[in-house]
Amino acid sequence: MSRFKVSKFRHTEVRLPRREAWISDIRAGTIPSYGNHIKSSCSLIAFNSDRTGVLGIVPLEGQGEDKRHVTHLGCHSDLVTDLDFSPFDDFLLATGSADRMIKIWRLPAPGQALPSGPGLVLGPEDTKVEVLQFHPTVDGILVSTAGPAVKVWDVAKQQPLTELVGHGDVVQAAVWSQDGALVSTTCKDKQLRIFDPRAKPEASQSTQAHENSKDSRLAWTGTQEHLVSTGFNQMREHEVKLWDTRHFSSALTSLTLDTSPGSLMPLLDPDSGLLVLAGKGGSQLYCYEVAPQQLALSPVTQCFLESVLRGATLVPRRMLAVMGCEVLRVLQLSDTAIVPISYQVPRKAVEFYEDLFPDAAGCVPASEPHAWWAGSNRQVQRISLNPARQPHPSFTSGLVPPAEPSLDAARPVELPTGDEDPSVSSEGFSSPSSSLISPSTPSSLGPSLSSTSGIGTSPSQRSLQSLLGPSSKFRHAQGTVLHRDSHITNLKGLNLTTPGESNGFCANQLRVAVPLLSSGGQVAVLELQKPGRLPDTVLPTLQNGTAVTDLAWDPFDPHRLAVAGEDARIRLWQVPPEGLKEVLTTPEAVLTGHTEKIYSLCFHPLAADVLASSSYDLTVRIWDLQAGIERLRLQGHRDQIFSLAWSPNGQQLATVCKDGCLRIYEPRSGPEPLQEGPGPEGARGARIVWVCDGRCLLVSGFDSQSERQLLLYSAEALACGPLAVLGLDVAPSTLLPSYDPDTSLVLLTGKGDTRVFLYELLPEAPFFLECNSFTSPDPHKGFVLLPKTECDVREVEFARCLRLRQTSLEPVAFRLPRVRKEFFQDDVFPDTAVTWEPVLSAKAWLGGANGEPRLLSLQPPGMIPVSQAPREAPTRRALSSAHYLEEKSDEQKKEELLNAMVAKLGNREDPLPQDSFEGVDEDEWD
Repeated sequence: MSRFKVSKFRHTEVRLPRREAWISDIRAGTIPSYGNHIKSSCSLIAFNSDRTGVLGIVPLEGQGEDKRHVTHLGCHSDLVTDLDFSPFDDFLLATGSADRMIKIWRLPAPGQALPSGPGLVLGPEDTKVEVLQFHPTVDGILVSTAGPAVKVWDVAKQQPLTELVGHGDVVQAAVWSQDGALVSTTCKDKQLRIFDPRAKPEASQSTQAHENSKDSRLAWTGTQEHLVSTGFNQMREHEVKLWDTRHFSSALTSLTLDTSPGSLMPLLDPDSGLLVLAGKGGSQLYCYEVAPQQLALSPVTQCFLESVLRGATLVPRRMLAVMGCEVLRVLQLSDTAIVPISYQVPRKAVEFYEDLFPDAAGCVPASEPHAWWAGSNRQVQRISLNPARQPHPSFTSGLVPPAEPSLDAARPVELPTGDEDPSVSSEGFSSPSSSLISPSTPSSLGPSLSSTSGIGTSPSQRSLQSLLGPSSKFRHAQGTVLHRDSHITNLKGLNLTTPGESNGFCANQLRVAVPLLSSGGQVAVLELQKPGRLPDTVLPTLQNGTAVTDLAWDPFDPHRLAVAGEDARIRLWQVPPEGLKEVLTTPEAVLTGHTEKIYSLCFHPLAADVLASSSYDLTVRIWDLQAGIERLRLQGHRDQIFSLAWSPNGQQLATVCKDGCLRIYEPRSGPEPLQEGPGPEGARGARIVWVCDGRCLLVSGFDSQSERQLLLYSAEALACGPLAVLGLDVAPSTLLPSYDPDTSLVLLTGKGDTRVFLYELLPEAPFFLECNSFTSPDPHKGFVLLPKTECDVREVEFARCLRLRQTSLEPVAFRLPRVRKEFFQDDVFPDTAVTWEPVLSAKAWLGGANGEPRLLSLQPPGMIPVSQAPREAPTRRALSSAHYLEEKSDEQKKEELLNAMVAKLGNREDPLPQDSFEGVDEDEWD
């Protein structure tokens, strides 16, 4: 072939569509990943939406004049990093995610309900999945990357056939050659590798691809000998190279484009040899013809886009308008639309041109996975694109068989484009039954536990509730930061990086323990009875010798502090009664047994000297502090334990785990869980606490879209799922619940938040009653609830908390406005449990004994309960003005009216306002 042969694509034109042809009203995501963010089959388009773990699904072709409706598929609990349609089955979609899972989905035809779950799941991987691609000739073979690992999967068996090794860093691209024999990869170590996965797991060839380690991509031409790579050079300019696998030491040719931070996506059509280069975040498309015989990348055309490009993909060749000489169609993903961009070669006659449209690969796989793995290299039968020779045989993959259509299947629901925030489950789709509910109207997911709410209401209140719904008597609660005289200021060197499983600091009625950032795991102990400015000198501390992960005061010994460290040890410190006056380096005792870093500590609520701890070794251990040894060990967790909590009676212990499960144990009965149930969908963190007198469990966590939410469970039926789910807001920190059993109020906030939510919890519908929240001007670093005895009952203060700021510690009082504050509000302050006196010894509890705490009245001496207060004497009601007017004569009424009018007009001798205004000279009018 002459190197000066004229290209048939030299006159190719780019046709940008009118806005009517755009797929608009979408909200695309801009997540950082090595994927293209959008893929197309012959029937559907899938793209990354702006919601975490959610894909938008829309038909490729519109139906007549009807607008194409976008539906949304909740795929994963974390970001969707890459996706790919099967080359043979238009409705088979593979998705990879930062949640380390790969899922295979059977999508329905347009107009039908999206699936509630995946057909197959691969993984989990060791780290987030980066790239995946179906095999071009075999149905059921998939390549995926996760960190430096590259695996070739037999999807039907859900097992990897082989793992390609030798990568020194994160793999950025993994692509099959068109004949399906080879896999090429690019890596952050700058190497371009070629593998024959059926021959050996090591690379058969390797060379340096680009000089910069930023995002690089690959695309094979129609032969096994040539491929294209894109990346960055040392000047951070976009770079494109053409490679010959037979001479792999250097590129055949290369070219440099613009300077842009976004990755350059190569969209290569192997049949025509046309290459479209699309830069993420850019506004241009470059088109080149790949001509390996001429050792060149020949420019064809270039176009400017109307909006910023977030992703791009090619429409399958079988869907091109061949009679209009459309040789390529690119789908551009922007922030709010999908724009189809057509590349056409102008020809005079409207007919089929075989020189422009050679036969393309069909949709029937060439062989089975086992045959390919055994060495078969059969190729997919090619079909003509000539409309006169259609239709062609179709294929439906057996990996995920199509579901039988249901008569009452719900129509797909559009994702709202306004301010609504629909809930999307990690395995389902948006629907009215799963929509997010506002904080004041939680969604009920289960039956109520009783028929009454326990709130006494008058007939007039009940009639109002029938219109507005029930409300909490604490709805007007007011949070107030107490006077500065009660603050502890001049705090320095706070450790603000404690694990998310820890509250960050702890307090009892006497002291506050705060981890410091200095080396050695130092903990400062501050006296609450000595507020004021701390000295500028170094504070006396507890020297733990290792970073602090959690800490807790002994509820029955206000001088004993338990501190967990990264060295898997628990140190017990005894603080002198007069306070910490000097540095302590030797703890009272050290508990050893855990083999990994400890997550959290929790003292038993009734038994003295009993402590529970959770660790990265996936166990919960229960310690006898008097003997200094481990007594019980709880097992069954498959991932990180986010939180644990004792039941109010101390007989059970509940945990929430990163594996997506809640568990309830009876530690003295056995090491395995008594119950298991589904936990929050998100895996970013969670907390658990017993509520409603131990009948329910409250879990704070994240949904699949990283929205913070509350889930209320029946402690008797974890497996049935939550009774109610309440969505709150989107924020990175886990909500830390502080529960007051006397009022059934829970206070919720996160590290770095400025708002504290208050809810009254009920064991039956409506489950959550919203109260006034507390907002601070600056974010707090921690927030803990103090014992009930610290409340000022005379001021109707039902809760007192400590708020940790960057340099100070301030008390916050939550009070209820009441008219007759001179009386004891016994409806707000029932008898409270004496939590500072143990009911049992460790030996007795471990031996099977149970007990109940003693109750204490909070009624101050001399105050009468408001329920026993004398009724107020009725006051004479003021008569209406009409009554007084009726007693006056007409002359009196006229006189009063005139006097009132004169009084409003004022003194007529007073100057008018305009009298002080300056006039305008006659010559100024000109």
